[in-house]
This record gives sequence, C-alpha cells and structure tokens, in this order.
Amino acid sequence: MTGYLTAADGTQLRYSVLLPKGEGPFPVLIRYSGYDSGSIGGSAYLADNETFSVAMDKDLIERGYAIMGVQARGTGCSQGTFDFLGPQYGTDGRSAVEFAAQQSWSDGKVGMFGWSWAGMSQLMTASEQPKGLKAIAPGMILGDPHSDSWAPGGVPNQEFTTTWHWFVDMRWDAVKASAASEHDERCLAQVEENKARVVSSSLMYNLLRHPLRDAWTKQRIPRDRASQVQVPVLSMQAWQDEAVLAREGFYQEHLNPQQLWMLQTSGGHNLYESERFRKEKLYPFLDHFVKGEQNGFEQSPHLQIWQETVADNRIGRHEPNETAHPGWTIERNQYPLAVKPVHFALSEDGQLIRDGQGAGKPDTYLYPIPGPEVNTYLNDNAWGWQHQLWRKGSLAYTSAPFEHDFLSYGSASADLWLSTFLAPDTDVQVTITEVRPDEQEIFVQRGWLRMSDRKLNEQKSTALRPWLADEPDSIQPMLPNVPALGRVEIPPFSHPFRKGSRLRIWIDAPSPTGGYGFAYYSLASRNSLYHDAQHPSQLVLGELSGVAIPATPPECNAVLKQPCRHDPLSSFPPF
Repeated sequence: MTGYLTAADGTQLRYSVLLPKGEGPFPVLIRYSGYDSGSIGGSAYLADNETFSVAMDKDLIERGYAIMGVQARGTGCSQGTFDFLGPQYGTDGRSAVEFAAQQSWSDGKVGMFGWSWAGMSQLMTASEQPKGLKAIAPGMILGDPHSDSWAPGGVPNQEFTTTWHWFVDMRWDAVKASAASEHDERCLAQVEENKARVVSSSLMYNLLRHPLRDAWTKQRIPRDRASQVQVPVLSMQAWQDEAVLAREGFYQEHLNPQQLWMLQTSGGHNLYESERFRKEKLYPFLDHFVKGEQNGFEQSPHLQIWQETVADNRIGRHEPNETAHPGWTIERNQYPLAVKPVHFALSEDGQLIRDGQGAGKPDTYLYPIPGPEVNTYLNDNAWGWQHQLWRKGSLAYTSAPFEHDFLSYGSASADLWLSTFLAPDTDVQVTITEVRPDEQEIFVQRGWLRMSDRKLNEQKSTALRPWLADEPDSIQPMLPNVPALGRVEIPPFSHPFRKGSRLRIWIDAPSPTGGYGFAYYSLASRNSLYHDAQHPSQLVLGELSGVAIPATPPECNAVLKQPCRHDPLSSFPPF
C-alpha cells in the first residue's frame, strides 16, 4: 500500500505500508528517513536494495505489526525542500504518527524504530508528543551533529558529508527503480525534481556556509529536544561507530531515566541489525510498550553493555551485524554510571605514568603528517595506510604493564599542553590503543581537537569530559612557541585492559577514521608537547569497578571495529 500524507503546512509526504496477514487492525511501527523509507515493498526493496533491514521488517510483520515507511520532505518522492534535521522534521513526524494512528488498518498504537537517520527522526518526532505514539527505539544517531559528525572537536569532517550526499542520491535511485516498476509517474517526476534541487540545500553545501556553530547549526540539535520526549525509549549506541560518533550528543542524559533502556556495545554503525539485540531487546520492548503485552520487559535492567562484540559470520552485507553478539556483558539498572577518573601522566621517553607526574623537555613532531587510517570504508575492520614519515610526525606514550585488570568506561580526556612554531593553529588527533604482551596493538578509540577551538565551557566540563565553548566568539589562535592547554574529548567507549597489557596514546594529525575524512589545518609546523610540572599533560580514563573481566582475551581482529596490528614500536619484527 502506498500513498501521500499531508504535513501541517500542506506538504505531501510519500509513505508505504506493509501489512501482516489477518483482518487487523494492527499496531503500527514507523521508519521515517530521507533515504528510501517511503518505498518499502517496492521492487528495489524486494531485491534487498534497501538502506535498512528487510529481514527485520519481515520479523516484525510476522509478529503482527504493520510497517509504515515515511519519506522525509524534499527527499525521494516527497514534496518540499530538503532541510536535514530542520525544524519541520519533527512536526512532519508528528503528522505521520497521527495519520497512522487514524487509519482503518491501525489499532491506534504507534511506535518508531530504526537507526541512523531513522533514529534521529524518532527523537525529533517524539519531542513533538504526537497522539498515538507509545514508544521509540532509536539507534546510532546524531544528537549534536556539529560535534558528533560535521566538525568533531572543531575539525571539519568534509569527507563524510560529501560522500553521504552521493549515498543519498544512490538511495533515491532505488526509489526511482521501484516507482518505474509501479509506473508511478508522480513519484518519478518528484524524484527528478528533488535530485535537481538538493545540491543547494545539501549538507555538502550548507557546511561550507556554516563551518562554525552558528544559529543555523543550533537549530539542528536533536539532543536539545530530548527533554520533551515523554514515551519509553530503547537506545542503542556503538563505541566504534564509523558513521556517527558514539557521543551522540549525550542525548540520553536528557531523557527520563525511568523510561530509558539502553544497550551500549563495541562495534559499528549497523549493529542494530544484530539478531541478538532484536530478539532480546528490540522486539520485547516494542511488544510491551506498543502492543501492550505483559512480558516483563519493564523489569529488565535499564543498561546492558556488550563487551568485546564479535560476529559469527564476517562475510556479506548483513551477516556481520546480524550474527554479532557480545563476548560478555555487564548489566546495571541506571544510566549514567559512576566511574572513577584515573590519571595517566605523559612524561619523557614516551612514558605514560599512572597516578604520577610528568618530567623532561618537550617532545616535538612534524605537522601535518596524518596518523594511520583505521576502519575506513575501503579497508574496514582494519588498520590502514600509515604515512612513510610517521616516526617524525607522531608521538606515542605507553604505560607500564597493568598489574591488575582495568576496565575503562565512558568518555575520556587527553589534556595536552601544545605549542606551534610560527603557525596560528593546529589540529590534534589522539588515538588510544592497547598493547598486548604478544606485541599486538589493538585500536580502542579516537578523538580530535582544533586548537583554536580549545576554549571550554567550564560549567559543563568535567575531568573526563571536556565540553568546548565552540562558538565563533570563542575561537582563539595559537601564539608561536607559547604552550596552550587543549583538552581533547575522547568519545565514550568501554575496553578491558587485562593484567600484563599496556595502555598507549598516539598524538598526530587527523587521518581517515571510519567514514570520516578531515580537512585539517594545513599550514606546516613543528609542534611541541610539554609534560613538565608546569604543563602536566595527561590522559584521564574512567574506571568501572566491581566487574570480573574474563581471563582469556578474544583473538586479535575478532572484536568488531577494533583491529589489531603488530606494535610498530616493538623491537621485534612480525613473523
């Protein structure tokens, strides 16, 4: 079933519906995005030429839900002007929910599901408190797009937004294919009109016009609407997400904690497809809060953390995510969790000293020599290209072997005293790794900072989470050869450092990470990093205590999005 619903301002939005067997009426689940959601059930969809998961839709239909796909305005074959996360995105979602609740095939109970763009739509729609909406289940969203994607730490991420523009165009080609097979001339004409108009309103275009956090940017922060959400929420968050940083604007902290259930996991962007997640979390959540089944979900722990997530099948488009499951789990009944800040001082001779103090003269490195690529689309789940001058263009600080197991959890902060040589700015990339006793180095997490954007919001900043002021008026240049403190936010993660392993921090220029490619500050310099008593550079991690870590680690390269490589600083070459 396909059709058009009318938004509050009269704009016509394309929708399509898949119905279960039986008479109905049925509870309704909406997937709302600007990809191809308004064309589910079409010929492209049936050929699995679909952004999201056909298998998940099939499961939900068999559980008795009607699945409704809604196409965002100005995308696919919906009318209107494309405006990513603009103010009308939420009100259009409200129109869609209230339309669905009133249809003859609907029992009036509506939920929303999906990840990425289809996750952001849920938060914005729920903040409008539409009649009939019972629950939402967003995964992997941009809660604060500027800091989560467009310019993390103030460093422009132009590669992702550019390639994303072409990905969207490809998804509209799938819309065209379905419309052509259905001889839907209205849809075909609208797709062509939207394709012709989208460049002038695309992110690729707008981020050139709005490089800093201005009024346009501030209008597009789903996190700031989260406090208006009144329905239960199931949130999924992936630490090494290659498309959306795990920070997600920390929108979950603005929700009612009694109505929030959360799954956090190592791994990447499409783990929402995991059959384990679907069967143990998503389906019971929807059955309880949308259908009204008394299955006891409301008594389940509010937080589950998947540690060292692996996949039984690493080959194929869906299989690595569908077969993903945790190596082990942690459950708690509240979020956020309290952790202990643990300080590691950077010091001379590449030392990282726990609860100690740094010493020695500054270390220098050439800038900009980018660090090694990791988890890029061309070389996924892997370390990639490393610059031939990496020894001159990076610094590394490594701890002594841990004497006891150490479980990190949450955000981290790399507090670095840096100076530049005759350059008014520089971009910093910080990479956290684990070095195992067998000389394998494991990727853990990365963060970035443009030093001119280093000024903090002191009221919001903590020892573990620096919060940038990030306003045009807060930009301040570097003074040549004058050290300045830059606190680099490391997005949330959880990683077990077992007894005998070492913690390492790398400092260099930004490099491709997942789908992110940075337009780093290009003026060459020789940067200096200070670590004496007057300039105490340090890494601060959160330690989660009271957790028994399994003694045996997973095999190298088994954990999703946390690839291994032979330690490049080892004196022993790999076999």
